[in-house]
Amino acid sequence: MRYHGRVIGALFMRETITRYGREGLGFLWLIGEPLIFCLGVMGLWAVMKPEYEHGVRVAPFVMTGYMCLLLFRHIVGYNLNALQANVGLMHHRAVKPLHIYVSRALMEFSGATVAFAIVYIILLVLGAVSPPHDVLLMYSGWLILFWFSTGLSLTFSALSIRFEVMERIVPVFMYLMIPLSGAFIMVDWLPDAYQRIYLLIPMPHTVEMVRAATFGEFVPTHYHPWYPIAWSAVLTLVGLALLATARRRVDVE
Repeated sequence: MRYHGRVIGALFMRETITRYGREGLGFLWLIGEPLIFCLGVMGLWAVMKPEYEHGVRVAPFVMTGYMCLLLFRHIVGYNLNALQANVGLMHHRAVKPLHIYVSRALMEFSGATVAFAIVYIILLVLGAVSPPHDVLLMYSGWLILFWFSTGLSLTFSALSIRFEVMERIVPVFMYLMIPLSGAFIMVDWLPDAYQRIYLLIPMPHTVEMVRAATFGEFVPTHYHPWYPIAWSAVLTLVGLALLATARRRVDVE
C-alpha cells in the first residue's frame, strides 16, 4: 500500500503542476476553480430566485447540490481520457493505469472538498446555514458520491479506449445528468408517483444524504445509502475488469 501511495502521490503532484503550472495561483486553482463555479451559480440563483423555495433556503440548497454535481462531473470528465493523455507514463514499470485514474480522482476530490468547506464556512459566517446536523452522514454521502463517480469514470474510461464514440456519448450523458443528479431538485418536491422512479438513479441518494446532514430533520429527504454503494461496487469491478484488457490497446497505439 505504501508503494502504491507513493506512486499515486507523485502522479497527483505531476498532474497538478501540468494542469495549473507553478506561476500565479498555481495549485490553488485546484480549489479556486470549483469555488468560483459554486459562488457564481449561488450568486445567479440569489438574484433570480426568492430567498426560500419549497421552504428551503436557496443558498445552502445550491451549495449542497452544485458541489456534488461538480465533484461528479470533474471526476468523470477528467478521467475519461486520462490514460490516453498519459500514455508515455506506461513506459515506467512502476506506473499502472489504475494509478493514473486514482490520482486524478483524488485530485478532484481534494479540490472539491476544500472548496465545499470554504463555501460552507462563508455561508455559516453570513448566517445563511447552520452547522451540519449530522457530520457523519455528510461525510458518508460525500464519500459514497466520490466512490460512485470514480467507479463510473473507470467504466467510461475503459469503454472510451475501446470505442471512440464514447468521447461523444459521455458529454451528452453528463448534460443529461444535470436535471437527473438531484443537484437542483429535491426528491420530496416530486409527485409521489415519480419519487420511486427518480430514486432508481444512484446519484440523487448521495445528494439527499448531504442535504439531510445540512438541513436536519426539518427538511424531508429520501435516500437509501446501500443503493449507491451497490452501484459503486459494481461499476468499480466492471471498470477494473475492462481496464485489465484495455491497457494492451493503449500500448499498441
